[in-house]
Amino acid sequence: MLFVNLTNSNNFMLDDESRAILRQMQVDPSLTVPELATRVGWTAARVTRRLDKLREDGVLLGSQAVIDWRALGYAVEVSLRITLDKTVARAFDDFLDAARQVPEVIEIQTFLGRVDVRLSIIAKDLPDYQRIYRDQVLVLPHIADIEALMTVAGVKADDRLPL
Repeated sequence: MLFVNLTNSNNFMLDDESRAILRQMQVDPSLTVPELATRVGWTAARVTRRLDKLREDGVLLGSQAVIDWRALGYAVEVSLRITLDKTVARAFDDFLDAARQVPEVIEIQTFLGRVDVRLSIIAKDLPDYQRIYRDQVLVLPHIADIEALMTVAGVKADDRLPL
């Protein structure tokens, strides 16, 4: 998985050459610099300089291995939409700090509106999810309301940018 910073405060504009590199990296993040150079038609030295510049400018943040949690026996994914008690001054910070400590939470998003936070939780099966929910989610601080949505099917999950 390729990480590209979309919130760069420098308002960095990508040129066609940078877009070509990033497109290829999104298709296959395991490409070596010489392989990437071949695909974009440049020398390895030129690609290396461009990658260094993209990192320096904060556009290219890094990469990571993507592990299929289903292949490791996690068969259940539940999305929890959580409303926090906003009368508590540190409700968001306290909740987020505690939620980050739950190993089965694979994603945390915050929102403006009625729902404050969404947690994606994985579990091996429904009894495992119930254990996680009772022992680790319900004890999170400042929860005013929770709505659980069980994932039935993933229709689209694409982190690639339209470069």
